[in-house]
Amino acid sequence: MLMPTNTINETPFWIGFILFILVMLFLDLKVFHRKSERISVKNALIWSAIWIALAVVFGIGIFLIMGHDSGLQFFTGYILEKSLSIDNLFVFLTIFTFFSVKDEYQHRVLFWGVLGAIVLRVLFILVGIELLKTLSWVMYIFGAFLVFTGLRMVFKKEEKVDVEHNPILRIVRRVLPVSKDYHEDKFVIVENGVRKITPLLMVLLMIEGTDVVFALDSVPAVLSVTTDSFIVFSSNIMAILGLRSLYFAIVGVLQKLRFLQYGLAVVLVFLGIKMIIGDFIHMPVWVSLAVICSILTMAIVSSLMWSKRHPKFPDKGETGQE
Repeated sequence: MLMPTNTINETPFWIGFILFILVMLFLDLKVFHRKSERISVKNALIWSAIWIALAVVFGIGIFLIMGHDSGLQFFTGYILEKSLSIDNLFVFLTIFTFFSVKDEYQHRVLFWGVLGAIVLRVLFILVGIELLKTLSWVMYIFGAFLVFTGLRMVFKKEEKVDVEHNPILRIVRRVLPVSKDYHEDKFVIVENGVRKITPLLMVLLMIEGTDVVFALDSVPAVLSVTTDSFIVFSSNIMAILGLRSLYFAIVGVLQKLRFLQYGLAVVLVFLGIKMIIGDFIHMPVWVSLAVICSILTMAIVSSLMWSKRHPKFPDKGETGQE
C-alpha cells in the first residue's frame, strides 16, 4: 500500500519551492556561471556539496513541518533519483564525446537540460499520481514495469549509445537547417541570411530526449514510496538540480562504477515487488530506505574494490562488452 497523501495544505510549500528553484537557476546562470568556461573538479565538488547540503536542510525542514513519514519519503525519493540519475551521466558523457563538445560549453547545455527536465518531470509526476488515484490497478502496471526494467538491466548485453541514428536527430535534421560548425555557446545563429540551429542545440535535444527515457524509470520508482505530489516533485528536482555538478565532479570515475548498474537493477526490482504486494503487505518507508541504501552501498564499494584489484582490466564502457 502506498503512503497516503499528506493532509497539510501544501500550496505555500509549492510556491516557496518553485521560487527557490527559479532563484537558484538565475544565480547559477547569471551570477556564478555567466561566462562559458571549463568547470574544474574542485569547483564541481564544492557545488555538489552545496546541493547535497541544501537537500539535507530541505529534508530536515520537511521532517519538522510535515512530519516523520514525509521526511523519510523525501530522503528515500532523493536517494533514489540521485542514484538512478547516475545512469544519465554515462549517456551525457557519450553524447558530449560524440559531438566533440568543448568542456567550457558543457555546463550551459546541462543547465538548459535541467530546466527542461524540471518541466517534463512535473508532467510525468502529475500524470502518474492522477493515474494511481483514479485507476488503482495502474499500481500493478508500474510495479511490473519496474521489475521488468530491473531484470532487463541485469541481463541485457552492454550496448553503446547509438547517437548518430537517434530518431530525435534524424527528425530535427529533416525539419530544420543545421550549421556544420559550433558558434561558441550559441544554440541558434543566422548564417548567410538563413536562421540555423547549431550542433550545440542538437546536443541539448539529445540530453532532453534521454531524460524522458530515464524519467520512465525514476518517476514510477519514487511513486512506489509515496503519492504525495510535493514530496515526489521536490525530491526529484533537488536531485536533478545537483546533477550537473555531480557530472563534472565524478566524470573521471564513472567508468569505475562497474557494478552500479546491477545495484540499481536490484533496487528497481525491489521497488516493483513492493508496489505489487503493497495492498497485502505494508512496508514502512524506513525499511525501503535502509534496503535501497544498503544495496547501493554494496554496489559502489564492490565496484571500487574491483577497480583497485584489477587496475589493468578495461573499465566498464571502454570496450563493447563486459
